[in-house]
Amino acid sequence: MKLKGVKKENLPEKVCPVCQRPFAWRKKWERNWNTVIYCSKKCGQAKRHLK
Repeated sequence: MKLKGVKKENLPEKVCPVCQRPFAWRKKWERNWNTVIYCSKKCGQAKRHLK
């Protein structure tokens, strides 16, 4: 996904299933944006503890 020159308000967003907050695309997720589920490591760990 090439997003060079895209304004911040036009970046793709997802909703975190743990905290229900929207989070936007980040450069570090450029190669695996399709597999990103949680907004942070904290939410990813919280989901594991809820099971």
